[in-house]
Amino acid sequence: VADDSTTATRLRLRDYATIGAMSAIVLSIGDELVLGQTVDTNSAYLSAELASRGIATVYHQTVADDQTVIANAIGLAAEAAELVIISGGIGPTEDDLTRQALAQVLEQPLVTHEPSLRWIEGFFSRRSRAMPERNKMQAMHPRGSAVITNHQGTAPGIKVEFKRATIYVTPGVPHEMRAMFERSIVPELGAMTGSGRAILSTTMHTFGLGESDVAERLGPLMSRDRNPKVGTTVSDAIVSVRVRSESEDEQRASMALKETVEQVIVELGPIVYGRDHETIQQAVIGLLQEKRLTVTTAESCTGGLLGQMLTDVPGSSDVYHGGWVMYNNEMKVKHLGVSESLIEAHGVVSACVAKAMAAGAVERSGADLGVSITGIAGPSGGSPQKPVGSVWIALIRRGQAPQALLVQMPGDRSAIRNRSAKAAAQLIRFHLLGVPLETMTWGRLESADQS
Repeated sequence: VADDSTTATRLRLRDYATIGAMSAIVLSIGDELVLGQTVDTNSAYLSAELASRGIATVYHQTVADDQTVIANAIGLAAEAAELVIISGGIGPTEDDLTRQALAQVLEQPLVTHEPSLRWIEGFFSRRSRAMPERNKMQAMHPRGSAVITNHQGTAPGIKVEFKRATIYVTPGVPHEMRAMFERSIVPELGAMTGSGRAILSTTMHTFGLGESDVAERLGPLMSRDRNPKVGTTVSDAIVSVRVRSESEDEQRASMALKETVEQVIVELGPIVYGRDHETIQQAVIGLLQEKRLTVTTAESCTGGLLGQMLTDVPGSSDVYHGGWVMYNNEMKVKHLGVSESLIEAHGVVSACVAKAMAAGAVERSGADLGVSITGIAGPSGGSPQKPVGSVWIALIRRGQAPQALLVQMPGDRSAIRNRSAKAAAQLIRFHLLGVPLETMTWGRLESADQS
């Protein structure tokens, strides 16, 4: 039964792989990846780079440090795709078993590549270190395969033709893998693809609607038989919209991608804050710099997360004056000038206290804008009137009346704090774009006048 199942799987993958563009499979090796101790960024990088060159990735597979399991994964991948890229498992330790697994699949012995051995010895001698005996294993490769120089470390890569696939083995260390891919593998991909088919993609990031709401707004754009294809993913309250355009002609693929991106922006509006690697804080800092405005923060339940987000962006010191992190009510009174009577009458989690915090921050910092966050992050402290996740965010611009927004954030303490900081960043962005506050629809939107 197991053999029949494996055969059926191979046939299905082979059929899928022969459709359209050249096909690829990416294997990532390592117990730390399988156990979730390390995030596999190599697969995402490789798939995106391959797609940009017209090569479609059939699947990613994460494989434990087990020689038999790795060998089986390589064998199946070599039948299912024309290109297999393996990262990891070629270090000097006993659990680095990729080269042995590859030799097992090829039914070839491991042999020493003398130029690689001299390179590894030189790597250590240049650092005035003696090379450990176990590093000699890194100079070994299956007989009949080619060796790829690693200019960033001690683990040479391997290239071999097997079944229908060209197989590349690269180090698992991300910067070593990327350098080897760009320097040694990319130059060979053009000749391998032949057809010149283009696969272009981009990702737009949003904050302010849940994934199902985003999908509902996009409607027919997300049809599975559409080209370009549109899909969504969500991570840390950021809903991302992926657009992938395929064509035999790169110019047509580019034009179709541009048109679909414009349609997505029309449907989703200002909740779209950036593309690809742009973060919401980068978008905010960029707008502040463009408009030559400065901002300050006053945070309670978020504990400085908004300030941290803003200062993660290089050049933020030009527009971010700094801020206050104040959990204690006496600190809010003493350092931000919040009235004790306001706190007593409405509680610290209220519109009027949030507004007073923002106003006090602007007055004391000299910034153009002030943003405050006060809420109940939990797990305790909530009530029927103000349940856990109730968060007030206030914004004031010097010389104008403050505005406040009540949002009901879902999740645990960490999620509530994270989402609240992002909601505040989006609120700043909306203000800078002239978007009405009511457009901010994350969670449950209530009257800004409510205390």
